[in-house]
Amino acid sequence: MATRRRTPVSTREPAAKSLGARPELFVITGVSGSGKGTVLKALEDLGYYAVDNLPMALLETFAKLVTESASIRRAAIVVDIREGDVISQFPEVYARLRGTLRTCLLFLDAEDDALVRRFSETRRPHPLGHASVLKSVHAERKQLEAIRDMADQVIVTSDLTSAQLRKMIGEAFSATSDASLRISVESFGFRHGVPAESDLVFDVRFLPNPNYVPEFKPFSGKNPRVARYIRGFSQTGEFLKHVNSMLDFLLPHYVAEGKAYLTISFGCTGGRHRSVMMAEDVAHYLQREGYPVRITHRDIDK
Repeated sequence: MATRRRTPVSTREPAAKSLGARPELFVITGVSGSGKGTVLKALEDLGYYAVDNLPMALLETFAKLVTESASIRRAAIVVDIREGDVISQFPEVYARLRGTLRTCLLFLDAEDDALVRRFSETRRPHPLGHASVLKSVHAERKQLEAIRDMADQVIVTSDLTSAQLRKMIGEAFSATSDASLRISVESFGFRHGVPAESDLVFDVRFLPNPNYVPEFKPFSGKNPRVARYIRGFSQTGEFLKHVNSMLDFLLPHYVAEGKAYLTISFGCTGGRHRSVMMAEDVAHYLQREGYPVRITHRDIDK
């Protein structure tokens, strides 16, 4: 098991209001071409007052407007590399904002090849304007490292269409939901890489692999017979018991510390059998415990 750390910058202050409630201000940032505009539009459809490319100098003034205005109850803004060198001031400014209202910082990213393809398809130049898009992307990521480390949630959009990304945002941040901790449970295959957005990663490759059983190979871990086969081993039950017990311990502490979003990932070799069954079982357990859970099987069809 590995835990992905997101260490806040040293200027971060404790929020005056619990982040468990619905955010009053979403700040969307990330690398160019990763879908920030799509997320902003999705939040606007959920009732958020949306502003793209708000100048850094106006960020705190705008946040004050959100807290005092009778007409703007909640807002979503995009702040990114188009600010130029001023973007380096964002961590300090955002740390102050967290002390005045409920905020959520979303950081969007995508794999290099996906970003290069998107810029090629749209025929738009990268904001940094280097000789190649790839060089610009690498330079941009370096400039945004400190901001990514502050993010409440990192969303990797490489394999998502605009429609899928909008649906994900709609499900995760629906205005009808005020849950204290939103959880995403994901299965994946180590063969295809560990999901970058993971907070907790569990490796289930120690379990017997149904892929080597001819009658199970064509099916996924969602198939009742495949799932029953995996559950038939004593180590499966022991592992599930320990994972659920650990989550019972961790989740209330995450809530108390103001964490609003958590991604739990289960990985096996190909992401089709063992990780899928485990993700399904743990997600259903958390749902029975009252947590809002979204289940994703990233590599189930690969």
